[in-house]
Amino acid sequence: MSHDPYVFAAMAVLILFALYRRFRSVFGRQPLKPGKLKSRIAILAVVAVLFGLRALHSPAMLGSGIAGLAAGAAFAWWGLKLTRFDVMPGGIFYTPNAYLGAALGAVLIGRIVYRFVALYPALQTAKTETGSAFAGYTSSPLTFALFALVIGYYIVYCAGLISRANTLAGTPEARDVASPPSAP
Repeated sequence: MSHDPYVFAAMAVLILFALYRRFRSVFGRQPLKPGKLKSRIAILAVVAVLFGLRALHSPAMLGSGIAGLAAGAAFAWWGLKLTRFDVMPGGIFYTPNAYLGAALGAVLIGRIVYRFVALYPALQTAKTETGSAFAGYTSSPLTFALFALVIGYYIVYCAGLISRANTLAGTPEARDVASPPSAP
């Protein structure tokens, strides 16, 4: 009995849950938590290194990965310019540009759906020939570039948020919010 349908169903549920959480965080004001952002940067950097090691065997994959990271960094810079920051009594908050986040997510989701739906027969053929259903899935330079774009975007965007938090923490508004009012 093949467990492939169950594996794909479990992956689909996990991917949908991750996408729901990601899209929920793209819309609306969020508290700026540098510790959480640093953790995200570290995790994404490890993923980027692992993807980079995977790409070393192919100049096309390596080139698409580098191009994706560069495009992601450019989008992050643009996204930081469009992000609104607020210093409030509860701390520093930011509101990311919903259109840019939604567009990046839609491009990545569209590519993943295309690879799973349109190329499912090829995945099954790859499984019978190589023993791995993912042998054909991971060899697309375009898909690799899109993953690199998203990784590059979030690494640079999170680093920019941390930098902006450090800048805003030194402003008079942030100091006034952080210190309790003095008694008369």
